[in-house]
Amino acid sequence: MAWVLLSIAGILEIAFAMCMKWSEGFTRLIPAMVTVATGLSSVVLLSLSLKTLPVGTGYAVWTGIGAAGTAILGMAVFGDSAAPMRIFCIALILGGVVGLRLVSGN
Repeated sequence: MAWVLLSIAGILEIAFAMCMKWSEGFTRLIPAMVTVATGLSSVVLLSLSLKTLPVGTGYAVWTGIGAAGTAILGMAVFGDSAAPMRIFCIALILGGVVGLRLVSGN
């Protein structure tokens, strides 16, 4: 169950970052409110998953999902660079997330 909560927390972290961009510096009310809600929800679910998971593993997976997912959506939605080295680095992050899951005892 902790891994499910952590996965949802990571997805909410992606939503948090995307909504922060859309809020344009918290000048747009609805995206700003969604930014706050997704950010808080993400942290709460992370903290619940850390009741069972090691803190280093949980935090690294949470930030990895958020970083990689946000980078991928940035390329798809905002036209961020999709240079081969950038994609390779995102793949390394995802590989680390999968590796941490595989070696975790939980």
